[in-house]
Amino acid sequence: MARNSPPENNDVFEGLLKSETASVEQRAVAERAQTHDTQSEQRAIELLLQNQTLPVTLSSIEINGARHTRESFLAPLFQPLLNDSRNADYTLADMLDQVSGAVAKLQKFDIFHPNILFHLSRPPHLDPSSTPTDLDISLRVREKSRLLLKTGTDLGNTEGSAYGSMLWRNIFGGAESLSLNASAGTRTRSAYSAEFATPIQSNPNLRLSIEGLASSTQKPWASHEEVLKGGGVKLHWLKDNGDRHQLGYSGAWRQLTGLAAEASPTVRGDAGDSAKSAISYLFQRERRDNPMLPQSGYLVKTATELAGWGSLGGDVGFSKSELEVAGAVPIPIPGIRGPSGVSIGGGFRAGLLYPLPLMYGFGGASPSRINDRFTLGGPTDVRGFSLGGLGPRDGNDALGGDVFAAGSVNMLIPLPRVGPESPFRLQLFANGGRLVAMKNKSGDTDKTANQRLSASTVFDGMVSATKDLSTGLPSIAAGVGLVYAHPIARFELNFSLPLVMRRGEEGRKGLQVGVGINFL
Repeated sequence: MARNSPPENNDVFEGLLKSETASVEQRAVAERAQTHDTQSEQRAIELLLQNQTLPVTLSSIEINGARHTRESFLAPLFQPLLNDSRNADYTLADMLDQVSGAVAKLQKFDIFHPNILFHLSRPPHLDPSSTPTDLDISLRVREKSRLLLKTGTDLGNTEGSAYGSMLWRNIFGGAESLSLNASAGTRTRSAYSAEFATPIQSNPNLRLSIEGLASSTQKPWASHEEVLKGGGVKLHWLKDNGDRHQLGYSGAWRQLTGLAAEASPTVRGDAGDSAKSAISYLFQRERRDNPMLPQSGYLVKTATELAGWGSLGGDVGFSKSELEVAGAVPIPIPGIRGPSGVSIGGGFRAGLLYPLPLMYGFGGASPSRINDRFTLGGPTDVRGFSLGGLGPRDGNDALGGDVFAAGSVNMLIPLPRVGPESPFRLQLFANGGRLVAMKNKSGDTDKTANQRLSASTVFDGMVSATKDLSTGLPSIAAGVGLVYAHPIARFELNFSLPLVMRRGEEGRKGLQVGVGINFL
């Protein structure tokens, strides 16, 4: 006997059937639309390829969607195309190349979403048979959110912190930005910074920034806390070959305070206030395929700072220079097609801090202060040692040094059953370094910042310190670890074993966590 379903079940069945039918129809419509779009795109590409040598001129360029961006800011990017096209023998391929270059510059300002739509058309009032062909260009852009707020936590370099940041884009319609940041952590008790940046003459590769900062940082390896307040101005420019340059001036008031009860006499001698006024220059050539997980290429980076000399002012005077080079080469594996993910890399860093007299040489030079000296050792440079674990010490305090050199070599290997595209790697490494301080003629490290040293004394002391770099073996450590390359930072978990240490230095046998963007 046939048995009828309950009415409510029939309704449900019919509803599901209608819903499924509608869903199928919607998918079919979407597929037809996608197929039509694909076919239209293919026809457009074929049409452009067939007419690459067609003589053209530009009649106008229209930008839609830039509601908060000034026309006077956009004009230097696109107006030259209109002026030049009237007097040049452009082909369609030339014109598209010029417009694509202007659009690429527009995307560098980071105020528009990357999917900028491009449309070509003929002015309706012109004769279709005229030569050269006159074209109108329409660009449709979509502005990014002008206000971005972000909060979070960080863990790395033996410090945990919470932070908050605000980014205000395109403030006056010319790709200006204001960045405000605040953080508090276990070591950096508080840090506040503000930076206003603006491109110059609508050039994304030329930028001026003005910044201010205030921070309070505990430095337990030297039994004190440093309070800093200052600001500066910087000019950044990027060359067509990718080289980065930065020229800047900064002024800062520093206070060495919060001394621990066991602070050494040297740290106590540097306690108090100091003012630094300095100009700086930075150069960087980055040719690595992936800075966080390099498989090939090289890096060259230099930084130079001149403080207190001549009319700069302040009460500290020195010249401080650093050099960093790094590189990696891929290692092919027999039987594996394409990149194997195995690479051997290395890095080298060196620096020199040379005390200078204030006011063009009157009164002699003072020894460097602990605020300005180099520190060496830790999970992001010489692994296997504590933060500041290398170099001169007074009791338990790391004093830093005036001259250093450090190097490393490592091998990165993909994890088993994980392809080379994975951001994880197994790391085998060995690294070492040496950090020394300037010495006076008697051979003792200068410890009093109020001393005045003649030019010959400083020169002899720096020569002696530089020679010490090659005296005996450097401090060395080796180990194995796990690397994760995130787009924002690199994370390392290493097991390290110090192999060579000098008396008083602090090794770090066992696990060590490193988080940063620049590793030795």
